[in-house]
Amino acid sequence: MKHLVPSARVLLCGALAGLFAAVPLAPAFAHTGSGVALGLVSGFLHPLTGADHLVAMVAVGLWGAQLGNPAIWVLPVTFPLVMAVGGVLGLLGVPLPFVEPVIALSGIALGVMVALAARPPLWVAAVMVGVFAVFHGYAHGRELPDAADAVAFAAGFVAATGLLHLTGILIGVLVRWEAGARAVRACGAAIGCVGLYFLLGAVGIIA
Repeated sequence: MKHLVPSARVLLCGALAGLFAAVPLAPAFAHTGSGVALGLVSGFLHPLTGADHLVAMVAVGLWGAQLGNPAIWVLPVTFPLVMAVGGVLGLLGVPLPFVEPVIALSGIALGVMVALAARPPLWVAAVMVGVFAVFHGYAHGRELPDAADAVAFAAGFVAATGLLHLTGILIGVLVRWEAGARAVRACGAAIGCVGLYFLLGAVGIIA
């Protein structure tokens, strides 16, 4: 980090502190189905209180920033749009298998992409992000509190998702500096580890 200019160093430290401070330490899974807050606030808080959602959405922003234009905008726009479709499927109760394992896998896959600074064709990255977005949205849709307004809840979790993508982008733009690029790749590795933790929990290897 010593090669970063002071302003970039402050930005990186602040962004990383915000990211990891937002990761819940105690709960192993985001989807307890016990939410009591309703509507917009409940929907907004839902992605922020689940580390599996949070890290994957930040990873989308990081990866987009690594890939540069137009991916820096295409990926963060693709995710919430497709996620909304998944949310509708969840609200309608359409069966979708392996939701939790795939959400955990999204953290691993996206984290690895960032850690390796992988640069596939844009359409491949968009399809990959879109597939994972369906599962994230489905989980949100299935966990709509009974008495909550569905539209407000959806607007809340889409808005929170956008902010998480933006957080990833703000960190990701540091790739223009050598030390920043290394820090971004380290964030990807950390995200992959978080995803692995959730995947091991989803398949019952850890409690």
